[in-house]
Amino acid sequence: MNIDLNNIKPQDAEAVIVPVLLDSDKLATKDTAELLNRLKTKGKIKGEHGEVFSTMTASQDIIFIGLGKEELLNGEKVRIASAKAVKKARELKAKSLYVQLINSDKLCYGTIVKAMVEGLRFGDYKFDRYKTDKKEHTDLDICLGGVSEDKLKETEEYIKEANNISNATIIARNLVNEPSNVLYPETLAEEALEYGKQFGFDVEVFDELQIDELKMDAFLSVAEGSNKAPRLIVMRYFGNEDNKSEILGLVGKGLTYDSGGYSIKPTDGMVTMKSDMGGAAAVIGAMSAIANQKLKINVVAVVAACENMISGGAYKPGDIIGSMAGKTIEVLNTDAEGRLTLADAVYYIVEKEKASRVIDLATLTGAALIALGTTTTAVVTNDDAFYKELEAASAKSDEKVWQLPAFEDYKKMLKSDIADLKNIGGRHAGTITAGLFIGEFVQSKPWLHLDIAGTAWTDADKDYFSKGGTGAGVRTLYYLAKNTAKK
Repeated sequence: MNIDLNNIKPQDAEAVIVPVLLDSDKLATKDTAELLNRLKTKGKIKGEHGEVFSTMTASQDIIFIGLGKEELLNGEKVRIASAKAVKKARELKAKSLYVQLINSDKLCYGTIVKAMVEGLRFGDYKFDRYKTDKKEHTDLDICLGGVSEDKLKETEEYIKEANNISNATIIARNLVNEPSNVLYPETLAEEALEYGKQFGFDVEVFDELQIDELKMDAFLSVAEGSNKAPRLIVMRYFGNEDNKSEILGLVGKGLTYDSGGYSIKPTDGMVTMKSDMGGAAAVIGAMSAIANQKLKINVVAVVAACENMISGGAYKPGDIIGSMAGKTIEVLNTDAEGRLTLADAVYYIVEKEKASRVIDLATLTGAALIALGTTTTAVVTNDDAFYKELEAASAKSDEKVWQLPAFEDYKKMLKSDIADLKNIGGRHAGTITAGLFIGEFVQSKPWLHLDIAGTAWTDADKDYFSKGGTGAGVRTLYYLAKNTAKK
């Protein structure tokens, strides 16, 4: 998809998108104002948020998209409305599209432009590369029109940044949507290497012998059951040479497939387990956006990639395993594997890469869905100030987050009678205890754990999401890095 600025005149586009406010007609173009008034009079469209109505003139389709009341307008509503509009344009088989800019004093100009671009890009996304009878999905030329001369340069920069963020999110979506017979630890590492070359960050890949030399026993224990060899993927971007001691560490859960191991999942629970590397996809996408935007910040990202499978060599419930940190772990459930790989990964990023702050992202617990559903990411942290920074980034990305308590009482639930820790804390507070297990390995560094089990995947098309991977976390990580770079 190509999104440009004032490159198509409204009369030359095959379709025109006109935003409609519930309480005003001020967003209509002079060519569509009269038509909109007639449609409103006839009750064809009111301007309720998400409402879509299309009609034809002699030469083109006119698509009206509702935004709701102007005083309630926000970036997420703009993003959703833009996605609905582009889907309608696709339905009408338009190949060129003129989108009237939303002008509102109620919302930051940059927020509007970026939300429109993201909505158009995300709404047009589909993962169909394995369909043999797929319909042709041709490039759609889109013009963002109605931009005043004095705003041209500023708008171009916003479009450029929004395209960068959108590309990175789509990278994450594609990675999550790939089946596990195509995307496994070695090929995930190859993808990371390619994105590093494309966007400007360094990538180092460790094989199983090198991982063993690092004594990442917890990670290797999870990987033992698969004939697909594990890979430790380390991505480095140093955009602030003036302050090399400050390094933001990103760790993504990289289970390219999770059967549950001997604590095997039911069939229905395994079908979507190619998505268990949603955290890895998010950090690869975020690194791509951060490096491509050339943010003045140092970021290292780590993915411990493996499969959790069953074989004669697989780890078992009741085993006691080691870890890179030297702590012993009693395995009570082999389906609580992500926290084991993350334990070694977060320890590695602090110990070897000298990360000064750490964020891990993981599709970790079903309990996160029970607690917060599919709209909000659960967060466990040891640093409230760091969480406030995450909240500020979340406010820009419109990816919702919610902090869970991390009281000492919860940590007691992880104590083992025969080892230093056990890998599950029992039925209660599952998201919290899973996060706190990882927190045992961050060496007291400021740390955020994001459980994206509910937000990284959607079972149906909705708003600007299509069924499958959502790319959750990419935008929030980008804005957190950008906000940090400004300091």
